[in-house]
Amino acid sequence: MISKTTIDQVYETARVEEVIGDFVQLKKSGSNFKGLSPFSDERTPSFMVSPVKQIWKDFSSGKGGNVVAFLMEHEHFSYPEAIRYLAKKYNIEIEETEQTNEQKEQANERESMYLVSEFAQDYFVKTLWETQLGKAIGLTYFKERGFTEETIKKFGLGYNLDQWEAFTQTALEAGYKLEYLEKTGLTIVKNQGAGVQKTFDRFKGRVLFPIRSMSGRVLGFGGRILTNDKKAAKYLNSPESEIYHKSKVLYGIFYAKQAIAKEDNCYLVEGYTDVIQMHQRGVENVVASSGTALTPEQIRLINRLTKNITVLFDGDAAGLRASLRGIDLILEQGMNVKVCTFPEGEDPDSFAKHHALEDILAYLKSNAKDFIQFKTSLLAEEAANDPIKRAETIREIISSIAKIPDRIQQEVYVQECAKIMQVSESTLYNSLAQLDKKFKADAAKKTKSTQKAFEVVKQDEISEKVDPQYELERKIIELLLLYGDKTEDFEDLVLKENENGELILEPETYQAKVYEKIYLDLQDDEIELANERFQNIYVQLITKLNQDEEFTINTFVNALDQELINEVSSILMEEEKYTLHDWERKDIYPKDKEIGIAQLVSETILSLRSLLIKARIAKLQEATQNSISNDELLQEIINYLQLKKLLHNKLARVIT
Repeated sequence: MISKTTIDQVYETARVEEVIGDFVQLKKSGSNFKGLSPFSDERTPSFMVSPVKQIWKDFSSGKGGNVVAFLMEHEHFSYPEAIRYLAKKYNIEIEETEQTNEQKEQANERESMYLVSEFAQDYFVKTLWETQLGKAIGLTYFKERGFTEETIKKFGLGYNLDQWEAFTQTALEAGYKLEYLEKTGLTIVKNQGAGVQKTFDRFKGRVLFPIRSMSGRVLGFGGRILTNDKKAAKYLNSPESEIYHKSKVLYGIFYAKQAIAKEDNCYLVEGYTDVIQMHQRGVENVVASSGTALTPEQIRLINRLTKNITVLFDGDAAGLRASLRGIDLILEQGMNVKVCTFPEGEDPDSFAKHHALEDILAYLKSNAKDFIQFKTSLLAEEAANDPIKRAETIREIISSIAKIPDRIQQEVYVQECAKIMQVSESTLYNSLAQLDKKFKADAAKKTKSTQKAFEVVKQDEISEKVDPQYELERKIIELLLLYGDKTEDFEDLVLKENENGELILEPETYQAKVYEKIYLDLQDDEIELANERFQNIYVQLITKLNQDEEFTINTFVNALDQELINEVSSILMEEEKYTLHDWERKDIYPKDKEIGIAQLVSETILSLRSLLIKARIAKLQEATQNSISNDELLQEIINYLQLKKLLHNKLARVIT
């Protein structure tokens, strides 16, 4: 159990923009930050972070909240896990109790799999450093690869003994269930019949590379065998599981994310040792696809941090041409791609091992070519003396250019291709137009196949109905959050009779805090918010504003239940949505809301009163229809109609 004092310290120390900045590339936008949504595939930023309010809002998915809510949504942390992650990030001491076997059994499947993976990571590291065989075999191998002890410890490299059940038996004895050992792929279970099961360590006799998420959680492992067993795979990865999806993970992203954002570039390599060696030498903005074909999910992972990717190929990479086809996916995402090949016989690992940092950076800078230029040069060389191959090469290059969403970039590449391939630009543009037409036709066909036949629907059937009471209650919560502790001059309306016996609303000016004005007005009218969530937030807000001399949104939000945090962040960030459009650049200057707080508060309360009076009148009229004669009901209706007229006059509205 984590103490409240520790939780409060975590909330006070953690900065939402810093934490989210580890996962999303944020750019300054006024007093806020904006970036691409980490929850959906988009090219126009709709993700907003407010350092002042210490909350975030993703307008594409509707999600939002504080720093803990982000970690729970993005990394699927439980609440305690999010607190522990932040405590570790900000070097805050946190008291943790050892989990009992009963607590481990009560954890849900996903959390149990993470627990098993963390245990395995600790076990493999301990085996590497504290056993005789671990040091003699595993540690020796890593050092022969040129890794320092500091690097080995930083990347959590480990070793599993060359024994059939060394890890599995240790895990079972520690209280971990075989079910989760099997589901994570750490243990292979084979049924021998008659209810007998045989277990084996998947990574028997291998050195281990832990594969981490962007936040550092262990998702799976890559294991390299050290013997010459031809029947066994040289490299073996964890199988797909609830927590490990190889198409959505990049090796080294946890260690590289800050450097990628800082350098505004990501180096993409093939293997684990490439990443580690480059990182050890000082090139930290490097990740690997771990031998799998590059996927859109992996590209989007990088896209959150930078728009620039430099792909590093081995000097003798046999699958270079196949890799080029895969990298077209990067172009489709609208990213800038460069390619750098190493001298023959070299790869990123060996090159980094034998060169100083300055030499590596100089080589990468001078040899990194724009991807389209690289592809053009490479394919042109292959098809130099063959007209048919040359034509195919031009079509392939145009096919890549067609995938680029930016028209200006397309034009630049067309001009470059025309020069290298000695073809007229007009011919290339015609081919580009034909491909574009084909892409659109295919997209339209795909859309038609997934949609129902066209139906004519009345506009009022498809329009989303607006609930006025919901909107007004939401506005009251917003006013309390933003201006609750501000003191304003209010003009109150007192119902009086004039000399002619007519009801009139006479204004009286007085000074009060916004929350006092709202609370007293709703109290006088015996109004309780109809929306359960709003009522819950309202009660907590009034209590907090009344008790605390210095009310802060950050403190209030952090004290809320997690289900209410998204609601509050949506309300608070509603206005920020419009800053995404950058109205000032279009010479449109919205009025500052703070200029008329008192008026806004009064109008909101009057509108809610008017709405409730309208509902009351409708209810009374319905009652009169069920009654033959009721003078009292009729008089009450007349009184309410007069009051409604007065309120509408005050609000400057026309009554129908």
